[in-house]
Amino acid sequence: MTDDQILGELSLPGMLQDMVLDSSDINDFLEGLARLSADTLSTGGREMLCGITLLRPRSKGTVASSSEQARLMDEVQYEFDDGPCIRAARDGQVYRVDDFLNENRFGEYTAAISDHGIRSAIGVPIPLDGLAAAGLDLYSPQPHAFDDESVAAAVDLAREASKSLRMAVRIAHLSDTGEQLKAAMSSRTIIDVAAGVIMGQNRCSHDAAMTILKAASNGRNRKLADIAAAVVTSIGQPLPETYFDS
Repeated sequence: MTDDQILGELSLPGMLQDMVLDSSDINDFLEGLARLSADTLSTGGREMLCGITLLRPRSKGTVASSSEQARLMDEVQYEFDDGPCIRAARDGQVYRVDDFLNENRFGEYTAAISDHGIRSAIGVPIPLDGLAAAGLDLYSPQPHAFDDESVAAAVDLAREASKSLRMAVRIAHLSDTGEQLKAAMSSRTIIDVAAGVIMGQNRCSHDAAMTILKAASNGRNRKLADIAAAVVTSIGQPLPETYFDS
């Protein structure tokens, strides 16, 4: 192993961790990971196009690409909801296509991707231990572009990337949960203020005020928080702000 290879082995984990810390959100991290994967796995003057698919529970699939051309190839895969990367993410196994002109596993997707000049590809799962499902996809306009050595290199990179991607997914999950909590608490504040308005206007108890709000919500088929906001603004008051420590 050369000094450059040793340096690469030592620096890749650190680079991936830095990418997690420097990324504004998980989409930003995935875009960086796609570019890094393309740069790392392109060899001998042959540029690889790279796409990454992330499938999270109760969330839309996220696609990141190393370039505009790679993004267009990813869109073909999502148009047909099939292809090496999607299969790799869902099935947890490697899919290698030596030549799309002789490929029959992916239905109509095969002809569509061939029309875009892509002849070979590999889809490699990125292990995430149940947090989500992810796959790394590499495309080439050349047939038989991926030998056993290049597939092994992609598998090694996916395995290394999984450590940082798991961290990024956890951070994204906590961020999503935090935003949902903030929204819920904000709605709760507005509802409490509206109940207070109704109590003052009708000289009734809090329970009675909540019954009035809920009846209006059901009768008008609108969210309780929206009805509460309408009550508050109807008396010329601004909606209350809820403050959270960051």
